[in-house]
Amino acid sequence: MASDAFTASEQKLAAAHQALLHTKGLQLDFKAAPPTPPVPAWLEKVLEALGELAPILKFLFWGGLALGAALIVWFVAIEVLAGRRVSKAAVAPTDWRPEPEQARALLEEADRLAVAGRYGEAIHILLFRSIDDLTGRRPGLIRPALTSRDIAGLDQMPPPARGAFARIAERVERSFFGGRPVSPEDFAHARGDYETFAFSEGWS
Repeated sequence: MASDAFTASEQKLAAAHQALLHTKGLQLDFKAAPPTPPVPAWLEKVLEALGELAPILKFLFWGGLALGAALIVWFVAIEVLAGRRVSKAAVAPTDWRPEPEQARALLEEADRLAVAGRYGEAIHILLFRSIDDLTGRRPGLIRPALTSRDIAGLDQMPPPARGAFARIAERVERSFFGGRPVSPEDFAHARGDYETFAFSEGWS
């Protein structure tokens, strides 16, 4: 009885095997697989050429990296140098002095007025010409609405020149607005202040 059951199982297995062998689209014989197509001749030549060029391509690759690094360093150096130039320009004192010849000519003109006893006009001309000089050196900075005191408070002028200009402006205000007469001593002091304003010792 057991032998008959075993035979039936074998028959079923054999039938299933035959069905599997006759299944369409199922490849069981791998020996019949198509061979791998050969590499085209042109592709072989390309690969051979690339193999021969490998050292050159390697050199070009590393050379390109080195060139790129050098360009980055160059651009950084340019930016650093430009920043240093801007910093130096920012900290360098601005020289707003009039030309020496102009300053001397103005002093001679003021002296002529003082010799004629016109001391008030003499210190007026020293102040107004100083404002003209500042306006010419930095256009747009000296606005019409600024008073002499405002101009004397400009931080761009070094302290000695700023103080000298302020003293000239104060004497002009006392005479022009206060009605006080200008003495020879007032003119002498204003003249000395203008020399401090106009020449190097006021801007050092």
